[in-house]
Amino acid sequence: MRALLVEDDPDLADDVARALGAAGFVVDRCGDGEDAWFQGDVEDYAVAILDLGLPRLDGLSVLRRWRSASRTMPVLILTARGDWTEKVEGIDAGADDYMAKPFAVGELVARVRALVRRASGHASTVLTVGRMAIDTARMAATVDGRQTPLSQLEFRLLNYLAHRQDHIVPAGEIAEHLYGASDGSDTNAIEAIVTRIRRKFGGAVIETRRGLGYRLTGLTG
Repeated sequence: MRALLVEDDPDLADDVARALGAAGFVVDRCGDGEDAWFQGDVEDYAVAILDLGLPRLDGLSVLRRWRSASRTMPVLILTARGDWTEKVEGIDAGADDYMAKPFAVGELVARVRALVRRASGHASTVLTVGRMAIDTARMAATVDGRQTPLSQLEFRLLNYLAHRQDHIVPAGEIAEHLYGASDGSDTNAIEAIVTRIRRKFGGAVIETRRGLGYRLTGLTG
């Protein structure tokens, strides 16, 4: 999953990016509103974490521009503690959730996961596809209750396909959400990860549509 983190405090941004990375997200960072508006407008993100107090362009303006351009990724805004007017304005501008500073990074990660799940139509932390269950909190996958060890990249790929189940997902899109924009064209690496997953769970776990992409079946039946 690819996340956009917009925060001008480098120490806080480091902490949040590290925690999101450990939770399986690929994190792109911006330190000012102008860059954030452009990045969120041209790239594909599963979620954005947006500070409201930004240089060059404030966070509320960034959010309004995203929404007016029909950018629909869920957005969690970060506000100053006790400033309820910012929270209300953020929700009215199209934010999906908010947190007041200072906050526990672990709670932020949990809320970000919840936003991504809800945007994909899932209420539980465990996504079920066929006979496969993917635990997004524990970063684990089981088939018929049997857990198989996964590398972080293998889990990220399964997790992304599970959130996009019933869709044929192009390899380039998967690569962007595994590696970020710089490596988004490396589709050969995606095929290699799919091959490893098939060795662990069986060849039918991921369906390939030649020239189109991949679909997670979860070993249906």
